[in-house]
Amino acid sequence: MTKVLTLISDPENPTLNNDIKNQYSEFLNASKSRWLNENVALDIFFDGDIGVEVIDRLNNETFDYAIQDIATRSKNLLLADMDSTIIQCECIDELADFLGIKEKVSHITEAAMRGEIDFKGALRERVALLKGLKVADLGKVFDERVNLTPGAITLVKTMNANGAMTVLVSGGFTYFTGRVSEITGFQVNRANILLHANGELTGKVGEPIVDSDTKVNTLREFQKNLKLEEHEIIAVGDGANDIPMLVGAGTGVGYHAFPTAAEAADVKIQHSDLTALLYIQGYSISDFIIE
Repeated sequence: MTKVLTLISDPENPTLNNDIKNQYSEFLNASKSRWLNENVALDIFFDGDIGVEVIDRLNNETFDYAIQDIATRSKNLLLADMDSTIIQCECIDELADFLGIKEKVSHITEAAMRGEIDFKGALRERVALLKGLKVADLGKVFDERVNLTPGAITLVKTMNANGAMTVLVSGGFTYFTGRVSEITGFQVNRANILLHANGELTGKVGEPIVDSDTKVNTLREFQKNLKLEEHEIIAVGDGANDIPMLVGAGTGVGYHAFPTAAEAADVKIQHSDLTALLYIQGYSISDFIIE
């Protein structure tokens, strides 16, 4: 047994069962399987390659999957995007909505995430529209509008407890990454700085801007400092600016990702929550640090 197929369903609505386990075990001529979490996540161990027909079938299921070499599935470094990945919103859109101008900002955000426009230019354009927003109102937006993605705390704290480095690197803002890191347990966070004066945003963002290059450079920095092989790194994100980071990691995970990011990812998560990243590594539910 050299490879593992991991099947992962939504823990709030599990769709796996023994029939599915037996079906895919037969497809792969597998000699062993194990539940990581009954009806939620399953490992099937096999040798050889998965045929196109099986991949097509997997792509049409109501659960997610990952195909990996057993020897390299465990990770010692996690890099994660924040907006629409670790949290369930785009903070800049929520700031704009607080000012009543979301319609002027959200379409720019989506275009940037799809990779249709330059990220740096799009960020400067959107931040300019936030000029005059009171710094005190950032706290209201965080408290009232920012919600963690299910599984975020469990993912980070479980990896921390097992000796991994966890890094939050975002094209968003330090005001939010700092608070999200404090709640979830990320050991390092990097993001853009919203400039302000006299208690109000100036409409400018600090330079240099955190973009896709920053994300992949952060990955390489920690890889070098921790003396890690590429296969020891897992990265997760959803947008075009995450692509270099996803490609640079041993396992790049597209989490409910835009098409370009999903295409670049090794694993696509469309059904499960963020605990999928633990199951991918072989953790079972009994290993989780529950949030």
